[in-house]
Amino acid sequence: MQAQNAIVSAYVTGVLTPQSADILAYSAAIKRFDLLERDREQQLARRWQERRDPKATDELVTSHLRLAAKVARNYKGYGLPIADLIAEANLGLVIAASRFEPGHGARFSTYALWWMKATIHEYILRSWSLVKIGTTAAQKKLFFRLRGEMRKLAGQAAVLTPEIAQAIADKLEVTARDVVEMDRRLSGDLSLNICVGGEDGSTEWEAMLVDGSPDAEVIVAEHDEALLRTRALRTALVVLTERERRVLEARRLAEQPLTLEQLGCELSISSERVRQIETRAFAKVKRATILAARAGNTATAE
Repeated sequence: MQAQNAIVSAYVTGVLTPQSADILAYSAAIKRFDLLERDREQQLARRWQERRDPKATDELVTSHLRLAAKVARNYKGYGLPIADLIAEANLGLVIAASRFEPGHGARFSTYALWWMKATIHEYILRSWSLVKIGTTAAQKKLFFRLRGEMRKLAGQAAVLTPEIAQAIADKLEVTARDVVEMDRRLSGDLSLNICVGGEDGSTEWEAMLVDGSPDAEVIVAEHDEALLRTRALRTALVVLTERERRVLEARRLAEQPLTLEQLGCELSISSERVRQIETRAFAKVKRATILAARAGNTATAE
């Protein structure tokens, strides 16, 4: 009896690990705990609420360990250790026992079931992928229901077609894109070190990935080029008269360029005259910029 109590206590507190836990011994140990009557559940819950008596929650938990193990076994299909699943279900059971409020008419098993599923779901989502998955309510719903909905619509050999994706999206109140993305993520993580191609001369997948972003040399070269052009432009603006500079800045360098009419009114000249000044100023700046850029390149080379 003491050995059985030790097994149950260790499992509820999470001391046992998948390597050390004896599932058969644990299953046999929890069978001796009988389910409680409604009145007894209410009595224990009141003892915890009023006096914080740990023996009350212990009795609530141990009387429902068989239910926790049953709930955990429903998630064996996710390929995770059954010992870990049972431990997570027991954690939910402990949380439920500490928060169960008597007097609402619900059985403890009904209340605890939600907590057991919640802790198991969180564990599965944490363990499923190296990439964080199921961060929103919609993603969590898709994660746990997508495969089942696909089997309902397409049978055991379920293939996600656009029509099936849209039907699932409508039923689960998500977008078809969310359905497609979750289907891909449920396929699992792929290692960058897996070999692709034939046996001879096979190459790791990582070596075949192409990075479209510019490398450091290109970034530095583009930065230097932009800096050189900026300096050349500032030097070129010196060749303009005050009116030419005003027209060029208002027409070519402003975020919201002024119209010819607006500048004509400002400078008390016609729109055509503004256009002529703009054309002449742009030509002068272009010529001066080219000369300044060449001088800068020559100085850099030296």
